[in-house]
Amino acid sequence: MNIVGSFFYSSIGRKIIMAVTGVILIGFVIGHLVGNLQIFQDPDHINGYGQFLHSLGALLWVARIVIIVSVVLHIWAATVLTLENKKARGGDYGFKNTIRATIASRAMRWTGYIVLAFLIYHLAHFTLGAAQTATYKENLKHYTMVGDYRVAGFLVVKAGTEVLDVHSMVILGFQNPIVSLFYIVAVGLLSLHLLHGIDSLFQTLGLRSEKWSGVLRKLAVLFCAAYFFFNLMIPASVLLGRLQPRVASVATVTK
Repeated sequence: MNIVGSFFYSSIGRKIIMAVTGVILIGFVIGHLVGNLQIFQDPDHINGYGQFLHSLGALLWVARIVIIVSVVLHIWAATVLTLENKKARGGDYGFKNTIRATIASRAMRWTGYIVLAFLIYHLAHFTLGAAQTATYKENLKHYTMVGDYRVAGFLVVKAGTEVLDVHSMVILGFQNPIVSLFYIVAVGLLSLHLLHGIDSLFQTLGLRSEKWSGVLRKLAVLFCAAYFFFNLMIPASVLLGRLQPRVASVATVTK
C-alpha cells in the first residue's frame, strides 16, 4: 500500500484529515461571515463584494472545489472514525457515561449532518438561486453601483457597473420567518459543532496542553458565541424591520 493509501486507512491519518479540513472550513465560515456583515452597510458594499467574487472566475471555482472536497473528506473521516470507535467498543454501551462529555462533543455527528443539510439549502438559495423569491427574480435582479468598491485599497468594481442585487436578495430571503428560523437553528448547531471541533483540532495537532487547555476552552467559547451572535444579527434585523430591500414597495409585496 502506498503512503497516501496508508494515510487514509490509518486512524491517525483520518484524524489529521479532519484537523486540516477543519482549519480550511473554519477559515471559510469566518470569511463568509465577514462578507455577509456588509449587509449592514449601503448596498454598494455587499453588491460590490458579490461582483468581486464572481469576477474571480476560475479562482472562485477552485475555492469552491477546495471547500466541497474539504466538507466531503471531513464528513467521511468523522463517520469512519465514529464507526471504528463503536466497533472497538463492541457496539454502544448499555449505559452511556456522559457526565464528563460536553453537549457539543456528544452532538458532534448530528450537528455536522444538520449543518450539511443547511449548507445545501443555503447554496441553493443564495448561490444557485433555486430558492429565491419570485419578486426578486422579476424586479430586483440587477443593481447599478453608485460608488466604487475596493478590496484592500484596490479598485475591483467601478461605479456605474451593473451587478446582481445581493443586498435585496438576502433581505427578501430572510423576510420569510421559516427561512430565518432554519438559518438561526443551523448557525447555532454550527457554533456548537465548532466549539468541540476547535478543542479536537488543537489536540490532534498536538498544540493543546494541560497548562493552557482552560484558556483555550474559554477562547473557543468566546469565538463560537461571537460567531453565533453576529450571524444572528442578520435575520433578526430583517425580521425586526431594521434592514429593508432598496425598493420599499417590494418589501410590502413579499410580506
